[in-house]
Formats: sequence, structure tokens, C-alpha cells
Amino acid sequence: MARPRKWRRVCTLPEVDKFGPIDLSKSVSEAIIMTVEEYETIRLMDLEGLNQELCADTMGVARSTIQRIYDDARKKIADSLVNGKILKIEGGDYKLCSDFGDRENCEKCICGRHRHGRNKMMGDNCGY
Repeated sequence: MARPRKWRRVCTLPEVDKFGPIDLSKSVSEAIIMTVEEYETIRLMDLEGLNQELCADTMGVARSTIQRIYDDARKKIADSLVNGKILKIEGGDYKLCSDFGDRENCEKCICGRHRHGRNKMMGDNCGY
């Protein structure tokens, strides 16, 4: 029997969950599905500037898992950009910070963190 998958901690769901080519004259028949945890990994590492170890700690998984998730996400983004496919963000094995139900877990995430090092009060985006 396979081991159950571990939940990945995600701060918030994306506000925009569908991306694609602007030129609608071409019919786009294939869509790429990016999971919410792949999106969160891209957000944490590429936008927030966390390294793999900090990203793994924030999401509550092993560093090797983050490396695999990050590699998969980058391939999907590249396929969407290069081949003009629609990219949808949906599904996955995740729980929002607010689903963990205690303040301690929320403080481990970087909810509301700005790229320039200015932080909002912890928990502003976590439902507390």
C-alpha cells in the first residue's frame, strides 16, 4: 500500500488562476494544469526569494520534495510560454495556513511578507 501524501502548507490561493495567450484567433486546445503547491513554490522561491530549504520549512515538507515540485512547475511554465498553451492553477495536496487551526503554524509561513523586507503583522492574510 502506498504511503499517504503529506499536506503542503500554502498561505493563500492565487487571485488569478488562469493564464494564456492573448491572440485568441488561434485555437488553444491543450491546457496545462499547475497544482496550488507548485504555484506556492514558484511564489516563495522566485517572487519572495526564499531558498529551497526555507521554502520547504515554510510549506512543511522535505527540501527534496520542494526541488521536485519546483522543477515540475518550471517545466509547466516553460511549456505554456513556448508552446502558447493555457496554464490553469488548480488542485493538489495542500491546506491553507488557516486550515491548520493554530497561530503557531501560521507564524511559520510568510503571510503578508513583502519582497523588500517590510512585514505586515503576522496573520493578516491567514484568516486570524
